[in-house]
Amino acid sequence: MGTTEGNNGAVVAGTDGSDHATRAVRWAAEEAELSGRPLLIVYATATRPQALYLSPQDIREMNRFAEDVLAQAAALARGLAPTARVTTRVCDGRAAACLLAEAGPGTLLVVGSRGRGGFASLLVGSDSLRVAAQSPVPVTVVPGGPEHGRTGVVLAAARDARDEETLRTAASLAARRGATLEVVSAWVLFENVGSMATMFSGVDLDRIASDQAAATSRLAALAREQQPGLTVTERVTRATSVAEALVTGSVHADMIVLGARRRALPVGSALGGVTHAVLHHAQCPVVLVPHA
Repeated sequence: MGTTEGNNGAVVAGTDGSDHATRAVRWAAEEAELSGRPLLIVYATATRPQALYLSPQDIREMNRFAEDVLAQAAALARGLAPTARVTTRVCDGRAAACLLAEAGPGTLLVVGSRGRGGFASLLVGSDSLRVAAQSPVPVTVVPGGPEHGRTGVVLAAARDARDEETLRTAASLAARRGATLEVVSAWVLFENVGSMATMFSGVDLDRIASDQAAATSRLAALAREQQPGLTVTERVTRATSVAEALVTGSVHADMIVLGARRRALPVGSALGGVTHAVLHHAQCPVVLVPHA
């Protein structure tokens, strides 16, 4: 079975039956129930790219296994989201391609941080990173590891006007959950540069902090305007590492929402350094919102 050309407005979760994928299905089911959107659960068999090496019997067995996994995932989702319309699909492509093919307008993709394959040393699997790096729609990456209790806080990383859509998404997620939205802006001054430290002796740190606070307040006001009943707090922090500040904050949050800053370079990861680090080390789900 092949992929489609987008699944408008749905929450789309990928699964392979692993514990990480099951957590993604659980998160997706909750979001579908809260937002009133349909939920589509996809299993990628990768039989089409490997067709030359597989017998018809192999393909039938793989499809049968996929259907069994999807049936279990759908049963779980329907139990968690009794009012949501839950459907499943077996896709014969590779995992990232199958999920990206479902990324229609208004879609939210949801993946686990790892699947059954890959290297144990990678905290986020290659398929999840590929989806996060290429998706034109928001992507939620749900981590493995022990789950911490609900905190009632949605953390939104904000820096400038490019993060307006990030704040809108975060405000909607927080409002649906009755959570507080904490808008965080972390800024870094490169102080530890050895003999070059004198270059920064004239930097007005108070002015930097003031400008950053003003930008953060504008974004927080946007969230309050969109969701009038939402409690929104603001925090501007000076940090040695933006990624470290966000990862530390993830311990006390139900999710982190941040803009998916992507590099235009033809080599290396397409994701920006902060995004990449947060995906690997955050203790809660990470929602990436692509910049226009």
